[in-house]
Amino acid sequence: MLLVGALAFVALLWFLGNDTGGSGNNGGAHVGGKGLNGFAGLAQMLEAEGLDVQRLRNRQTIESAPGLLILTPPAGAEGKEIAKVVEARRYIGPTLVIAPKWFAMAANSTKAKRGWVQIVSTGLPEWPGFADNVTVELSNDKLPPAGGWRVGERRGKLPDDKQVESGSGKGLVPIVNAGNGKILAAWLDDDGYYPGLNDFAGIDPDYGGDDEDLYPVVMVFEPDLLDNWGLADKATALMARDLVLATADDRSMPIAFDMTFNGFGANRNLLTLAFEPPFLAATICLLLAALAMAWRALHRFGPALAQGPEIAMGKAALVANAAGLIRRAGRVHLAAAPYADAVRERIALALGLPRGLAPAEIERLIDVAQERRSVSGPTFSSAARHLRDARKPHDVTRRALVLQNIERLLK
Repeated sequence: MLLVGALAFVALLWFLGNDTGGSGNNGGAHVGGKGLNGFAGLAQMLEAEGLDVQRLRNRQTIESAPGLLILTPPAGAEGKEIAKVVEARRYIGPTLVIAPKWFAMAANSTKAKRGWVQIVSTGLPEWPGFADNVTVELSNDKLPPAGGWRVGERRGKLPDDKQVESGSGKGLVPIVNAGNGKILAAWLDDDGYYPGLNDFAGIDPDYGGDDEDLYPVVMVFEPDLLDNWGLADKATALMARDLVLATADDRSMPIAFDMTFNGFGANRNLLTLAFEPPFLAATICLLLAALAMAWRALHRFGPALAQGPEIAMGKAALVANAAGLIRRAGRVHLAAAPYADAVRERIALALGLPRGLAPAEIERLIDVAQERRSVSGPTFSSAARHLRDARKPHDVTRRALVLQNIERLLK
């Protein structure tokens, strides 16, 4: 029973801690998406390198989780909500925001796997309330090709070089540029000092502000720099890896992908919640109680009790069964007169009275013996008469004890 209970408890913990929201492979532009526009490839590449990659589904968690947070909001997300998350994290960890570009639908091919998509069109993000001083634009077929991407001396190609999303505005420090000079990724220029990004972008190592506790906010305007479609190119994949590590500036820092803005929000994990105040105290008490129960189950207090047979043997069992039957039948008073007669015969035998005398004469002689031996209490004849007149079980028992005491004193 202890083993089954322990296994059931472990199963309960697994279900509490397991992500029940599914992989999220629905063709969307988020970490669960395995289509062209998804970012599952980026997460798997980072995990393959031994980095701590998380997928967060709770809005409160993403605002306070340490490490690098990667946001992939859809085009119609609330800009004020994005700004709230970004501002809440400025002194907690860096934030990388990837703008959407592709509108996609599920692939209609019979050979398509789950999550595969086909690109339908493009569109710009509309996030009023977040980075309103930044302008995002999208090139088209009427303009010359963007010429891929470049970071210092590094070069790479884009999946669709004619439909490239870029950003512009005051306060942007370019990280990745297109071949035509457009800004594909940048960080917000503020009072922070970010040596990792300086080194990646190939700019002055001393560039930045004085607030070393402030973490960077990186804007990736061209999602093909990091999505599955772009990572099909080796040079782009290596650049994406280096961009993420430069933003984190610490390989030991956890990297978290947000899924709440993409419709995969969930309540807080009950298992981790149990180990946080104020629930931690109750969890410790439960664990101590479980240890005590396990110790008591494995260490018996004293020897095991010998279990007797279900049905007792011998005269005592026969008498007990007969008495129980009489009591259950409500016929206890019928045993009063036979018991009085039996006691009378035993006393007569013990006193050596002649045989063949009438019952009344025997009882008179017993009374004489009581008087001669100075036995206190009622006479035998009166006690026997009272017993024969008893009807209630309590009265029968009490008056039978009187006869039993007379018999004990006369023997």
